[in-house]
Amino acid sequence: MEVIYSGLRQTPDQIAAAAVQEDVDVVGLSILSGAHNVLVPEVLSALKERGGDGIAVVLGGIIPEKDIVPLKQAGVREIFLPGTSTARTVDVIRSLVSATAS
Repeated sequence: MEVIYSGLRQTPDQIAAAAVQEDVDVVGLSILSGAHNVLVPEVLSALKERGGDGIAVVLGGIIPEKDIVPLKQAGVREIFLPGTSTARTVDVIRSLVSATAS
């Protein structure tokens, strides 16, 4: 598995463009600013516009419980809250990649 790090403070369009260009299976977003309800739907929309709507999106950060269900309904496949083990994160991403490959 290859990991591509695009850096900090990327716009949703930059994230989507890189994901589609690099033909990724999963996009992982880390948001600590509280802007998840704005940025995540924009990333999902940008992915769809670029033909990357099959790319799984996972999210980590400080996400209030009340925002989890709406984010998942919008298309986020998994949300990792503070304290999530690395093993759990790896297992979920491997599962998503495996499902994409099938």
